[in-house]
Amino acid sequence: MLQEKENLISQETIVLIAYAIAVIFVLLIFVIFFFTAFQKRKNKLLLDRIEAKLKFEKELTTSQLEIQEQTFKNIAWELHDNVGQLLSVVNMQLSMVLMKAPDALKESLQETKSVVSDTVQEVRNLSKTLNNDVINKNGLVRSLQIEIERFNRLGFLEADFQINGEEKYISSEHEILIFRMYQEFISNVMKHSRAENLSVVLNFNKTNLEIIAEDNGVGFDTNMKTESSGLQTIKGRADLLNAAYSLTSEIGKGTRLTLTYPYPDDTHERI
Repeated sequence: MLQEKENLISQETIVLIAYAIAVIFVLLIFVIFFFTAFQKRKNKLLLDRIEAKLKFEKELTTSQLEIQEQTFKNIAWELHDNVGQLLSVVNMQLSMVLMKAPDALKESLQETKSVVSDTVQEVRNLSKTLNNDVINKNGLVRSLQIEIERFNRLGFLEADFQINGEEKYISSEHEILIFRMYQEFISNVMKHSRAENLSVVLNFNKTNLEIIAEDNGVGFDTNMKTESSGLQTIKGRADLLNAAYSLTSEIGKGTRLTLTYPYPDDTHERI
């Protein structure tokens, strides 16, 4: 009888232990499920926050570039309509003075008139490179070529332009972004590099457009932090293009800007 009672107590103990283990197991599963759901929710919120931040930064960059393009356009109009017109008036007045001037002054006046005429043309050319409507009309290749020709006329350095491969269609919005990147680079070459030579090469590859621009100027230390708005603008435009870019430079060895722009899926040859 006593043995039966001990067996019964032992069985009840085992059952209680089994229940306890089952409860702990269920609670453990619930905790794991809750923790996993919490982590997924947390990760989703973090991803949403990162995506929202990236979207905001992209929209901010786009807005800044749109404002910049409108500013360029306004400057282009001012250069063409006001400065260009004033210089044209000066040129006409010099022509009138030249007809009445004594022979001793005619040579100097003619030289001055030629300088003013060249200035009028350069102002008009500059206004075209600042106006995105003109860039859209000319296209990327021709716009870069015009910019190189303009710098060669100025005589500060020897610039070379080369195209490899068959030209592909690129949307006008992307053409403007690419052109502005290299316009900024070329402008920095003129202002800071003290280079004698500049080369710009366009490689129209099968899946991407690679543009390489480099000079043989003084270069700079890329490890030094800089707040240059030009470099930040180049980076912002590359991000909008989903393009890979690199800016390399060494002191005394010049500077090189490389952009690899992947063609969109609907790319086709320009007609």
